[in-house]
Amino acid sequence: MHPSLQRPVFLDLRRIRQPVTAVVSILHRLSGLLLVLAAPFAVALFALSLRDAAGFQQAVEILASPPLRLLGLLLGWGLLHHLLAGLRFLCLDLDLGVSRTVARRSALGVLLGALILSIGLAGVWL
Repeated sequence: MHPSLQRPVFLDLRRIRQPVTAVVSILHRLSGLLLVLAAPFAVALFALSLRDAAGFQQAVEILASPPLRLLGLLLGWGLLHHLLAGLRFLCLDLDLGVSRTVARRSALGVLLGALILSIGLAGVWL
């Protein structure tokens, strides 16, 4: 065996250019993880708001803070991206849009759609 073939290969994932369909798939998984990790905090905040009037006011103040507003915007993007990508994957499971060009277009549509809807959400939220 040639000596250069025995060396271990180091793959730098930051240098590998992923296709848009892979980016949507990776972001779908990350957005799902983000939503799952945020759920306990959302439930706790909801419980605080239902406790009494003072708890509701405290929840409003927490949500009005700039870091939580940005986090809310990130969670909004995560929800929108996860929803759009999930619908795309459902269509692919039904053999709709499985050709290469349609799959690429639908992946771009998910990325752009989530971005545009998030910008609209930012206009309302911020």
